[in-house]
Amino acid sequence: MTMKLEVAKRDAATGRGTLPAGHVPAVVYGPKQEPLAMSLDELTFDKVRKDAGESTIITLTGLGEELEVLIKQVDFNPIKQGIVHVDFYAIERGKEMTVSIPLEFVGEAPAEKGGIGTVTRIIQDVEVTCRPSDIPSDITVDVSTLATENDKITVGDLPKIEGVTYNAEAEDPVAVISVQKEEVEEEVVAEEGAEGEAPEAGAETEEKPAE
Repeated sequence: MTMKLEVAKRDAATGRGTLPAGHVPAVVYGPKQEPLAMSLDELTFDKVRKDAGESTIITLTGLGEELEVLIKQVDFNPIKQGIVHVDFYAIERGKEMTVSIPLEFVGEAPAEKGGIGTVTRIIQDVEVTCRPSDIPSDITVDVSTLATENDKITVGDLPKIEGVTYNAEAEDPVAVISVQKEEVEEEVVAEEGAEGEAPEAGAETEEKPAE
């Protein structure tokens, strides 16, 4: 999926205060792309960002020639939470690149449904290497295979996608079943409390022999 976003060239020295109302500064760069300063409409970009994410190719228009890019970084105002700057990475068609793809967890784990434990997601995204045209928008993780406390999903269990290589060890965990230990801990605490209890009133105590 490719989305389009209209931008406008700007002088690199131009600050946000001199941009049209509602616009924020941005820059695009890449292996074969010299850094190019631009501006874009904040609301329009925010909608594209939420729809596209960081793994969808975006075509920038308004620069004379279209540029295919990925969202590299978005800086926000820590107080107002508005966007203050955007970095785009210009891709090279046909050349492999490394990107992080979000994981989409689906299904219901029998272990969780049966009260054995809860599903713990170890990672939320995974790094892959592939050509820009093969970048998946997300990777599905089906947790319905988690039936016992010993079950887990690893990188090696993730779907095989043509042209996509996972940059992690096959045995690296993706999701596991976490068993509640509260009952066991309560029993241990109760036993420790019983051992340390003071003798009841009237109970005989052993006296040490006088030296």
